[in-house]
Amino acid sequence: MNADFSIVSTAILLMFVIDPFGAVPVILSILKDVDIARRRIIIIREMLFGLVILMLFLFGGELFLSIFHLETESVRIAGAVIFFVIGIKMIFPGNEGSSGLYGSSKEPFMVPIAMPLIAGPSTLATLLVLGKAHTHELGGVFAALILAWLASALIMYLSPLLYKLLREKGLSALERLMGMLLLMMSVQMFIDGIRGLIHTF
Repeated sequence: MNADFSIVSTAILLMFVIDPFGAVPVILSILKDVDIARRRIIIIREMLFGLVILMLFLFGGELFLSIFHLETESVRIAGAVIFFVIGIKMIFPGNEGSSGLYGSSKEPFMVPIAMPLIAGPSTLATLLVLGKAHTHELGGVFAALILAWLASALIMYLSPLLYKLLREKGLSALERLMGMLLLMMSVQMFIDGIRGLIHTF
């Protein structure tokens, strides 16, 4: 396995991008009129749908990127920019909030929990970047995805309990902490990409 690749750090990165703590208030808002027992079934079902979508992008992303002849270093730098923007948004969220975007009185199916809360544009783009940057480590990236998905699924499954314990301010603080860590990881990825470009000259 490549010394530059770590399943644990990749899983942490994916979990930060999925941002399960930020999704907790949204999920509670969407499922507020659903029975508690049914709510748990819905969360498990939507998490499984989301995992299938993420797996499709992970294993099909290399074909997508090869069509555009994208090099590993350029993809890594682009990924660093994406993570940087995500981190900034996590630290400085918009005033409108996210719960109002997905509010619905009907039971959700695929949208909006599976997509875009779990398999959102940022997470799908991240998998495309990881698939291209670690073409020989797809098994490790898949393992990292499963770890990140399991951790996110557990957090979302326990969303009512977490909300009671942490409330909105506590969840917001955790989300900002994840955003700060994601910023640091994005800077390191940018440095690695630049270093790789220099070595090709």
